[in-house]
Amino acid sequence: MQRTLILLKPDCVQRRLMGRMITRFEEKGLNFVAMKLIRITPELAKQHYAEHVSKGWYPTLESFVTGGPVLAAVVEGLEAIQVVRDMLGATSGLKAAPGTIRGDFSSSQQMNLVHGSDGPDAAKREIALYFKPEELIEDAPTLTKWLRAADE
Repeated sequence: MQRTLILLKPDCVQRRLMGRMITRFEEKGLNFVAMKLIRITPELAKQHYAEHVSKGWYPTLESFVTGGPVLAAVVEGLEAIQVVRDMLGATSGLKAAPGTIRGDFSSSQQMNLVHGSDGPDAAKREIALYFKPEELIEDAPTLTKWLRAADE
């Protein structure tokens, strides 16, 4: 079982797409183990996007991500990191394949609705930025046995 962070960004929240995004992740069989509506501060944005702070386009990214509420969540499932990344599609909504979240709902590089951790190290670091260990719920839905074989 693997966990990853997802952020439903301000454009997703403002466009009233949160329910549709949550539904897509749940329909895929991912289990939500933490969720909260927050405002990302400039300090948190700098921690989250540390590798981008020195880039010329970072101020625009920070302004966007701090500009409205964000739904932060942790999902769990088999190969959850790659599953979420595949569901999101290419970073630019214009280049994302139809059927992906960004391909279906975005036409922007920056306003691309949802963030998903890009690997195990990033997932661990990002989850710790947004959630305390006691905020992560340990629970397997009763329908799990109908979503994957017992030996997976």
